[in-house]
Amino acid sequence: AGGVPGGGEGPLPGAGAPPGHGPSLGHAPSAHLGGRPLPRSAVPLAYVEMRGRGDRLPLVLLHGLFGSASNLQSVAKALACPTGRRVLMPDARNHGSSPGSPLMTYEAMSLDVQHLLDRLGITKCIVLGHSMGGKTAMTLALQRPDLVERLISVDISPVLTSHISEFSAYISAMKSVKIPDGLARSAARQLADNQLREVVQVGNLRQYLLTNLLEVEGRYVWRVNLEAISHHLADIINFPIFHKPYPGPTLFLRGSNSSKHYPEIQRLFPKADIQDIEGAGHIVHQDKFEELVTAVLNFLPPL
Repeated sequence: AGGVPGGGEGPLPGAGAPPGHGPSLGHAPSAHLGGRPLPRSAVPLAYVEMRGRGDRLPLVLLHGLFGSASNLQSVAKALACPTGRRVLMPDARNHGSSPGSPLMTYEAMSLDVQHLLDRLGITKCIVLGHSMGGKTAMTLALQRPDLVERLISVDISPVLTSHISEFSAYISAMKSVKIPDGLARSAARQLADNQLREVVQVGNLRQYLLTNLLEVEGRYVWRVNLEAISHHLADIINFPIFHKPYPGPTLFLRGSNSSKHYPEIQRLFPKADIQDIEGAGHIVHQDKFEELVTAVLNFLPPL
């Protein structure tokens, strides 16, 4: 994770991963099918784990764009305690402590989760994903239904769901942040917050983005790989084309302001249960934590 050239003030680079696991941002060769790049290999994901009973299907929780495993830890605890289930929270590629990669498609992120499950000897699990993580979870279920006993998608549908311009503006704002070397962490965070304020006007969203501000040997970097994310924004806001539906039980939990995409949900997930959580925005687990946890617990298979 390189620092600012010259050691003075300069735009923060995207770290992509901790030191020693920097992103490869060159033009790596990749296979293509119908114009879409296919992942050549999986990225070994970093993850946080809550141990549980071996005779119960584990839960895998997948975070959203610009997030990390820590975003879902309170949800993980609330689900692990009453069920005794093992809970895994991976960092997606180019996020958190996972390595960087120039490829950022749902096919690639699904392959990463498959690789993690294989590495841990997990042959079947229950997957919950929020936002980008929900699309990764849906992709995994549609590609490998044998691995996914049931699926929970939090405030995301299997369709084009956002405008690129919004995320592009966030990335540009993050890239333009300048922090002098050696500044105390609290002062650095406040300075970055002030610089992001003009573009990212919602305070909670700024704080969410600032969880990615990382100090490396006295210099500040972004631990998310902004270049890879920027290059694949069209992939991230869209959804791959699938023809064969996922046959398992699926729960779609939506904030009350979310768009409705019933036809595509019902085509790909014929056993879908779609529930609205009143008063919740996009970050449902932050706005209506108890309601989300209750809905998920009621959806899980009996113990």
